[in-house]
Amino acid sequence: MSDTDMVESVREGLRGVMDPELGINIVDLGLVYDIEVEDALARVTMTLTSPGCPAGGQILMGAQNAAEGVDGIDTAEVNLVWKPFWTPDRIDPAVRAMMGF
Repeated sequence: MSDTDMVESVREGLRGVMDPELGINIVDLGLVYDIEVEDALARVTMTLTSPGCPAGGQILMGAQNAAEGVDGIDTAEVNLVWKPFWTPDRIDPAVRAMMGF
């Protein structure tokens, strides 16, 4: 499987990680900024809805576990960043429409 296909597999795995407060997966919520795959290593760059997010640890651990659960990925590094800062504009347009934004 190509690295591009592996990136998409990791992205699909991350769709199983929900923000417990909003009930939306972290990909559609726009929290995942970048995914890189090199050999059996996945690097996920992501943010949270706010620095004080009470579910932050749970979400980050969920992202790591989801990425490592993808066939062909042995290790995942989840890098938390605050730039660019998350805003509701990052939510997938179809999900935003369902939410009434």
